[in-house]
Amino acid sequence: MPLVPCRIANIVVDEGNDHQSVVLAELDGAHRRVSIAIGPSEALAIDRAVKGQQFPRPLTHDLLAVVITATHHRLVEVRIVDLREKTFFAELVLLGPDDVRREIDCRPSDALALLVRSPGVTLLVAEVVLAEAAAG
Repeated sequence: MPLVPCRIANIVVDEGNDHQSVVLAELDGAHRRVSIAIGPSEALAIDRAVKGQQFPRPLTHDLLAVVITATHHRLVEVRIVDLREKTFFAELVLLGPDDVRREIDCRPSDALALLVRSPGVTLLVAEVVLAEAAAG
């Protein structure tokens, strides 16, 4: 499955509406974009992390990032791997202390919330997802 490096281009947070989304764009200058509808809690978690907002107690995605580190794993990739019936599928790729890569199925919103808390982690989108999302 060919994967394309991407970045988070935009986060749309409308606290008075249930139409939150995150827009991913290719890194290489191509103009394909993917818009993923996400829940309001996840949108705020992503937006607040991007803005560097700190809280006195860890939020859910902060907690998961700490657990990953505490178990001597490292998040190395976030992958958006499929689009079926208007639902996106994602994977976290963790590297363990034994140098074994583990792929964990997750929601794209949770994967992206972890991504923005983990500098240097690669965001990859499957070519088929980019093509299908661009086609409409």
